[in-house]
Amino acid sequence: MKFLKKKGKAREETVTQAGSSQFEKGMMSVTDIIAPSSIEIDFNHIRVGEKFSRTFFVVGYPRFVSPNWLEPLIDFDHSLNISMFCYPASGPDVLSDIRRKIAEMEATVSIQEEHGEVSDPKVIAALEDALSVQEELAKGMERFFQFSLYITLNSDSIADLESASKALKSLMASILVMAKPATLQMEEGLKSTLPMGSDRLYIARNMDTTSLASTFPFTSSILTQDKGVMYGINQLNGSLIIFDRFSLENANEVVFGKSGSGKSYLTKLETLRQFMFGTEVIIIDPEGEYEKMTKALGGEYLSFTPSSPIKINPFDLSGLYEEGENELGLKILSLHALLKIVMGALDSGHEAILDRAFVQAYQQKGITADPSTQTKEPPLMEDLYKILLGMEDATAKDLALRLERFIKGSLSGIFNQQSNFNIQNPFTVFSTKELEDQLRPIAMHIILDFVWTKIRKDLKKRLLVLDEAWYLMKYEDSASFVYGIAKRARKYYLGLTTITQDVQDFLSTDYGKAVLSNSSIQILLKQSPTEIDQIAEVFYLSQQEKQLLLSSDIGEGLFFAGQNHVAIKAIAAPFEHNIITSKPEEILKSQEEITEPLQPSPDLAAEFISPQPGASDPSEDISSEIKDQKT
Repeated sequence: MKFLKKKGKAREETVTQAGSSQFEKGMMSVTDIIAPSSIEIDFNHIRVGEKFSRTFFVVGYPRFVSPNWLEPLIDFDHSLNISMFCYPASGPDVLSDIRRKIAEMEATVSIQEEHGEVSDPKVIAALEDALSVQEELAKGMERFFQFSLYITLNSDSIADLESASKALKSLMASILVMAKPATLQMEEGLKSTLPMGSDRLYIARNMDTTSLASTFPFTSSILTQDKGVMYGINQLNGSLIIFDRFSLENANEVVFGKSGSGKSYLTKLETLRQFMFGTEVIIIDPEGEYEKMTKALGGEYLSFTPSSPIKINPFDLSGLYEEGENELGLKILSLHALLKIVMGALDSGHEAILDRAFVQAYQQKGITADPSTQTKEPPLMEDLYKILLGMEDATAKDLALRLERFIKGSLSGIFNQQSNFNIQNPFTVFSTKELEDQLRPIAMHIILDFVWTKIRKDLKKRLLVLDEAWYLMKYEDSASFVYGIAKRARKYYLGLTTITQDVQDFLSTDYGKAVLSNSSIQILLKQSPTEIDQIAEVFYLSQQEKQLLLSSDIGEGLFFAGQNHVAIKAIAAPFEHNIITSKPEEILKSQEEITEPLQPSPDLAAEFISPQPGASDPSEDISSEIKDQKT
């Protein structure tokens, strides 16, 4: 069966000669102008002009599907048109049909059992599915639809069309989908896949709401803005995730992931790109992971140890006055939190004595609640120690004894001197790697308080990264301090990034949950099976999203921004990767390449031994070339 319509050469010449006059008289329409030269309809293909097309309709679907299961079809490497038609079905009619089908299948199973035959597994599976769908429809949890799926391949030759058809069938079979060509209905098939919204084939399949939703090819939101930095690519549709965290209600971010999931890698990548766009970056680094990156960017890397020349006084005040705010009172509250980490648990009696000693220490330096006095030199921890010793009270002496090892004992020199450092470099990293584990929370709290004091002095676009935040979140008072920063950061144009691998410690306190709720961006990387249930409960994850987090590779996970979330994969350029990688084997390899001595090539050596007449001094050429190589 063929339908063939061609325009002959003589007719074309006639149209060319008379076309203008016909068009002027209205005898030729736009349809006549854009119509193809010929259309040929065959049994299993259709030719429109010089293009060959073949339409397939889907008759078989897999029993279980996951979101975006049609991605292989969407990404098929050939020109094709895909058309989907959805028809809502009447609930009572569907329930009636399902009851009849269930009765038929139950009767079939009963007859097979009476005759001693083995029940057909296909019938058993279909019966289970029908019972499940019937229950969900009766409860109103699902609705029923008729669904049609058509695919039209387009090729320049019949041979290419045959090859693409075989590849498409193989692809569809790999995802357990059965597709058949629309034999003798190629014209209707082509019209069904044109953007006219007309289903000429009407070969439909019953589907419930959940199954129908999973067929849509773009199941995720596209998080792409006109400005911001690129966090990675969307794993579901390959789009770029470009986001400006400072455009949200707050610029805070939390990153959760198990050890080795790529938390620091993704954070380094973001801070590097934020820094390139003029954002000032301050990082508190407990593990020494940012040293290489800091040196590459010309930043300042400060190792916080008792012997370090850099000193920070926790009693520092910003010297700024804000209406309705008592800075001295806020500083004393912060010092209370610090001393609880230093001394351990304190009862109400200890806190009352300590509060009185704080006020007295500032008064000795002439500092009161009056803002004009708060620019004077602040007291030291040693001043507090002496005041506690001078009090004729057993509780005060107990506090002094707890504090003595930091003043005169083995831990002296950590925070008992006036601050001699000011943040001036746009990329500053504070490292506590050299400190013992028991001292890290203390040092991190002091540094965080110092940084917060400096941030309030001048308004500037900044990023504050708090790595291994669980060190602070396991203490109620330090967790409260972190929450206070997260809540007030927007006021000072600050974005706080908290990173942790110990999700349970972070979310075990109300302050940890409050920090999470005050962070507009949340990034979940690979999680351990012991913590996935808690993560799923907090973030309302589906079963598929839980499986994604359990099986994610390094730098892969979920990216939450406002009300949207997508599956993310961090992608770095080669030069970015060399700066931010923390893999030991890659670091050792780069160090070997740097330290490897440069040897002159054999040709250069021969030229040096046998110089040509009139040539320049070869030794100068060799040295200059080696210098160029080093550069």
